[in-house]
Formats: sequence, structure tokens, C-alpha cells
Amino acid sequence: MTLPIDREAALQEAAAFRAQNRVPEALMTLARLEIEHPRFSRLYQERGHCQILLRDLPAALAALREAVRLNPTLPSSWDMLEQLYRMAGDTAQATAAARSLATLKQLPVAVVVANSLYADGDLARAGAVIRDYLREDRDNVGALRLLARICKDSDAWAEAETLLASVLERAPDYHDARLDHAAILLHRQKHLPARAEAERLLAHDPNHRDYLKLYAAACVGLGDHAPVIDVYARLLTDEAQSNAEAADLRVWRANALKVVGRQRESIADYHAALAARPEYGVAWFGLANLKAYRFTDGEISQMRALLAQPDAQDMDRIYLSFALGKALEDRAEYAESWHSYARGNSLRRASGRYRPEVAQACAHRLQQTFTAQFFAERADWGAHDPAPIFIVGLPRSGSTLTEQILASHSSVEGTQELTEIGRYVAELCGSDTDCDLPIDPASLQHLAATDARALGERFLSETKAYRGLGRPVFIDKMPNNFWHVGLIHMILPRATIIDVRRDPMACCFSNFKQLFGTTNQEFSYGSDDIAHHYRVYLDLMRHWDAVLPGRVLRVQYEDVVDHLDASVRGLLAHCALPFEPACLTFHETRRSVRTPSSEQVRQPIGREGLAQWRHYAPWLAPLRDALGDALTTYRS
Repeated sequence: MTLPIDREAALQEAAAFRAQNRVPEALMTLARLEIEHPRFSRLYQERGHCQILLRDLPAALAALREAVRLNPTLPSSWDMLEQLYRMAGDTAQATAAARSLATLKQLPVAVVVANSLYADGDLARAGAVIRDYLREDRDNVGALRLLARICKDSDAWAEAETLLASVLERAPDYHDARLDHAAILLHRQKHLPARAEAERLLAHDPNHRDYLKLYAAACVGLGDHAPVIDVYARLLTDEAQSNAEAADLRVWRANALKVVGRQRESIADYHAALAARPEYGVAWFGLANLKAYRFTDGEISQMRALLAQPDAQDMDRIYLSFALGKALEDRAEYAESWHSYARGNSLRRASGRYRPEVAQACAHRLQQTFTAQFFAERADWGAHDPAPIFIVGLPRSGSTLTEQILASHSSVEGTQELTEIGRYVAELCGSDTDCDLPIDPASLQHLAATDARALGERFLSETKAYRGLGRPVFIDKMPNNFWHVGLIHMILPRATIIDVRRDPMACCFSNFKQLFGTTNQEFSYGSDDIAHHYRVYLDLMRHWDAVLPGRVLRVQYEDVVDHLDASVRGLLAHCALPFEPACLTFHETRRSVRTPSSEQVRQPIGREGLAQWRHYAPWLAPLRDALGDALTTYRS
């Protein structure tokens, strides 16, 4: 087994060879170093030194240009570039290099060093250098912004946000810092302040592409898709865009068009994305994820050919595998469809972080914390507003159908899968870095009644941004909130909580054949993990039923399909809503739907989804075995 190269040691070795005039050996060392560390700027600077000794001007220029492209804070590289450009008679480039060098010389040495370390990914050393410097010059906004970027890349998002807020207090017109701040707010699911920052930046420069993209992303986070469609169309009119950027913009626009129900235009944009980048797996999957789209023979052949290419990117291969699985499923070619789904899941699981033992331990800690006595002692706590309806469960359980039925009522607004409750839990209990589950639920025992009420009021305040229609009742359809039923009851005791449940084989297989994105629902990419997660979910919901009797309404998906009228009337009655016929014709309701079921809930209800998994029964024995008695007890 080949040991990884220590990049600093290898760089020093190359420099030593050069000092001994053993340039070929130095270049060989740098070539090996580049294989493992292709973005290490100083290896290219060292290569430039070597090529100068060899009097190879073009090679030296190429190496040094790459060095400063990766790391603009390399004074030696800019110095050499200026001299080489002058030797080559390129006065303009020499002047530009001299200007860059002069800018660096005006900065404190520690800031230049920290920037250079940061550019090369040496976050710990960069952070140490800049923190030492800030002890002497605590108001240097450039140094504070650099520290914030180091914190962000080290996953210290809260500190990064705080640092950038302090920078903007000192320098409100520091637009690069405001852009960083908005991006961090967006990452932390604070979509409304992120959009406000983007709007402020756009007031300064209404045509700045990064500002426009940030604004659009914040709108998507808020569920406001109409302006996004036009923003992306505007960005697409710029002829300077690359094929890769055009493909991204087309996919983002197609996604927004899909959400608002403009399927024909959505399909056209997915196709345009593939015209710009034929191997773009995200666009292929976007078509498949419409659920109603049917691939042609030629498209299926193209996907097979793309998957066979040895240089296909892993993520493209994952998206293509799921897309091809859906295309073949629609043609009843179940054997090849299964193998395509299995390949996609295997690739996706290899990069996943889900650990079943973490989920099991979290459920156990929640059960120990949230006892009947816990709730009895906090009976009158929280904000007593009945407006929220929480729909919980597992993905692909029928929760989008339930949401669509309720959102067809004139008093109910469907928002989206809101992240506020999960964010509050992370703030109060800590969050596991792999599964995003609470680490210390027992910390909630220390909340006072005023804290619980304030948290409930905070939820009601922060979710106003998603309630564009202003209806008295609104839905939070985050399925993962089944973990947080205890906290929801404590801070919003009059909120409605609905658990939508589906037959375990149907639900688990539907998860297996659905690609959820980069980090969402990571339990869903292996039969054992899916089955384990389903069983943990059942166990935790039984606990909530035991300690909060009657608090959670169970909605069985199969019952809704078979007995729509009775199920809808019972659901509305539980929510204290008068019956409205529109809830029975939910498929006619025009609204934004962001989940993979968006096109399905725009169709009349049908039974075809109840037994789709049976087509794959020959390959599902491991799933069935792993589910065990959940197959018969899931209704109890």
C-alpha cells in the first residue's frame, strides 16, 4: 500500500533538490506531489523556480500563473511573473503582476501568510496566525473576514456568522463580506435575512451575477419560486456564461418551474441543460423526478452509454443510475431497473454518513427524557397558538398527499418542509455531525416555562416568511420532525401533529428508489439502514403515543387511497376545520409543491402506488427480513 505524501515534506524535498541543481529530481517530486495535492499552490511556485533554472520561459509562466490562480497571496510568484513578463515583452501583464505584488506589500505580513495558508487549505495554521494578529489589531475588517471564512470552512458556521455581522457593523459597504454573510445565512437556513442581504447587495449592483444567484437561492428557501424563474432566465441571456453554468441555471429554473406546476416548460429547461452538458446527471434525474415524464428509446440508450464511460463523475453516475432505474421501471423492465437503482444506492451510500447506531441511541435518549411525568410537569407551557399543523413520518409515506388535501382548504396554507424545529433542537441539544440528530435531549429538562413560550413564539414569528397567503392555519411538512414531537408539544401545545404512515415494504422501497439530494435522508440508500430506520420510527412514535395519549393523529396512507371521503372528513374534523369539497378534488389545487411527489398530487388519487414494490419482490427479501415484525405491527 502506498502511503500518502506529506505535502510540506515533499515540497521541502523538491526545494532541496533545486538548491543542489538537481532540477529533474525536483520536478519528479513535484509531479508526484501534484497527483495527491493538485490544488497546492506552492508546488506550482516551486515548479516555476525549477523551470526558470531550465530557462523554459513558457513552462515557468504556466506554473506561476497556476500558482497565483490557486492562491493570489504569493508575493514570490507575482515577483517572478512580473520579471518573466518583462523579459517576454508583455508590458500589460508585467504591470498587472507588479500591481498585485504592491497590494500584497501593503498588507500586514501575518494577513498575507494567513491568506496563503487558507488558500492552500491549511485551516488550522491559517486560523492560528490570523487570531494572533487580531489580538493586536482587532478592528481589521479584512482579517476578521478571513477568520470568518476559515471558520466556515472548518464548519464553525455560528462563529463565522457572528464575525461577519461584526465586520458589517464596522464596514457596512464591505460588499464581499456582505456576500459571505448572506451565503452563511443561507447555509444556516436563515432564508429571510439572507434574502434581505442579497437585496441590499443588488441595490448596489443590480446586475452582479453572484448577487442574483444568492437572491434566487434565498427565494427558493422561502418557497417563493415565481421571481426565481425570471432571475435565472435573466442570467441565461448573458452570452459569457460557460456550458457548465448554463446547465446549472437551466436545471435550477426547471426545478422552480416544476414546483409551480409548469411541467412543459420545466421539461424544456431540463433538455436545454442536457444540450449544454449531455452528461449532467442532475438534469437526467430532474426529468425522472417529474415522475410523469417518459424517456424515449434514444434517451435510455444515451443514459446507458454515459454510465458506461469510465471517466464519468461519481455524482453524475449516481443521478444517472436513479434516472435510468425510473425509466426502465416505467417500461416494466424490472430486473434491469432494480440493478440500476441498486448501483445508484451503492454509490450514494459509499459517500454517506448515516450510522444506524446513532439513530437508535438518539431514540433511546429521547424516550428517557420525554416521559409522561416530564409532560405532566409542563402541562401549561408554550405558546398556545393553534395555527401550525405538523405532518411527520418517513419520506415517501404519503405526507405530500395529506398536505395537498389540507392545503386545498380555504383556511390552510401549505408551506414546505420547514427547518426551524430542527435548528432549535440543534441549538439546544447539539447535533450529531453525521445524522443531524440531537446529542443531548436531556438538556431540554433545564428549559423554563418562559423559554418554552419564547421558543414557540419564535417559531410562529420566523415562519411568517413562508406564509404568503396569510391564512389562519399553516402546515410544516418536515417528515424528520417525528424525532421532535416532544419539543413541538412543549413549545406549541395546541399545534396539530399528524403522523402519516405507509405499509413498510411500500414505504421502504419507495425510499430506496428515490434520490433525495446531497445530504438529505441518508438512511435511504441501503436495505438494512432503511429497515432499521423504519423500526426506530415505529418505536419512537409508539413512545409519543404512550406519553402523550391522543396527541398525534395517525393517518394511514392506504386508508386515504381506499376511503378518500371518510379519511378527508376525519382529517378535517381532527384539525377543527369545516368540510370543504375542494379537499376531495385536491389535485385541482394550484400551489407550489417542492417534494418528489409534486406531480403525483396534481393527479386524481389512484391505487397503482400501493403495490409497486411487488414488481421488485425477487430482490427485496433482505429488506423484508430486516423489517421483521414491523411488517405486521406497523398499524398498531
